[in-house]
Amino acid sequence: MLRLRCLWLSSSSLHFNQQFLPSPILSSSSSASFRSKMEAVSYSTRSSSSSKKLLFRQLFEKESSTYTYLLADASHPDKPALVRILLSDHQMKLNYVYSTLVDPVDKTVDRDLSLVKDLGLKLIYALNTHVHADHVTGSGLIKTKLPGVKSIISKASKASADILVESGDKIQFGDLYLEVRATPGHTVGCVTYVSGDGSDQPQPRLAFTGDAVLIRGCGRTDFQIFTLPEDTFIYPAHDYKGFTVSTVGEEMLYNPRLTKDEETFKNIMENLKLSNPKMIDVAVPANMVCGLQDLDSKAA
Repeated sequence: MLRLRCLWLSSSSLHFNQQFLPSPILSSSSSASFRSKMEAVSYSTRSSSSSKKLLFRQLFEKESSTYTYLLADASHPDKPALVRILLSDHQMKLNYVYSTLVDPVDKTVDRDLSLVKDLGLKLIYALNTHVHADHVTGSGLIKTKLPGVKSIISKASKASADILVESGDKIQFGDLYLEVRATPGHTVGCVTYVSGDGSDQPQPRLAFTGDAVLIRGCGRTDFQIFTLPEDTFIYPAHDYKGFTVSTVGEEMLYNPRLTKDEETFKNIMENLKLSNPKMIDVAVPANMVCGLQDLDSKAA
């Protein structure tokens, strides 16, 4: 388990799991019930005492329309932390408020690191939800500026990173944590990071879905995201229409792709006729190594 103080998050094969397929459009009574519940839920996640622990920022990179997120456990800003590196027995004590970037973009690394410094954080991990095709991850550039930072990506992605995670792993920062959930479809290695469950965790929960589920769209998806509570906030890696946040309940009601049955959904996705991302030939090879450049071989 990763013991952290705070986390940075940013942000193609078709995969189906019949168990998690959503039903068609919800009934009017279900819709009314959902709207009633959401009236009491604000955009902010600071609606409970546990949520007051959460420092949260949402940032944007305009060229690829990518979101980057900052999370921190603000309740322990001065306490020493015990950091346990996931999947190893390495431990060390450090007096910092720890931070982690997920899906950082190379072009906004300086901005992100400046904010980390301004907030008095120590960046130790750079997480990726998947191997992106529309931008180069900032992980490699971050590691050149802060050599102690470790990169993280899913094991299923077949990409290289310092730490490979699997579904069920937990990334803990202070007293808060994120779960790793496998959500393949957009790519075989896509994962969603979901904030923890329980009274001591921020409520409503937050799901950082990468490209799996977008606001009123999706990049192909595994439908297990819809097993989360309806008031769970959805924060995608991208948005192209000016939206910033949605919820599981909203997408179950209004997402024009995900409210369809399986066959209709497959037909929609197979006939999108989208052109390849313009950065694909550069981004994918770089992102398969989390943006890490082999400086030694280049020097040779």
